Amino acid sequence: MNGTVREWIRKGEGDFAVARREQRVRKSPNLDALCFHAQQGVEKWMKALLIHLRDVPPRTHDLVVLSERLSKACATWSWPPDELRLVSRAAVTYRYPGETATRKEAREILRLAECMRRALKSLLKTLP
Repeated sequence: MNGTVREWIRKGEGDFAVARREQRVRKSPNLDALCFHAQQGVEKWMKALLIHLRDVPPRTHDLVVLSERLSKACATWSWPPDELRLVSRAAVTYRYPGETATRKEAREILRLAECMRRALKSLLKTLP
């Protein structure tokens, strides 16, 4: 694993740490930020794997696009598009006026993102 891949993973882990921290906050948690950082963590893990597989990740935040690209580079990767869309949408929708994440929504976004993270981490361990 090269330094660039390690840096992407380190940045992704930082996003997950922020999301987890916000989930633990009892008084006035920033649930919108939790959703944003959960998505960012997954995005950075996907981009790290693409780079590891010698593919240049596209400049997008769309997890569906990144997942499709990753599945082309690694046949063993797949993830339900509806879950990828939900996490991607949460990162954008809740960042602007008009919608705010509930505790239940934020918990589900982080749960999905953590599942994706574990799968991506496991996948990386299987790659040369």
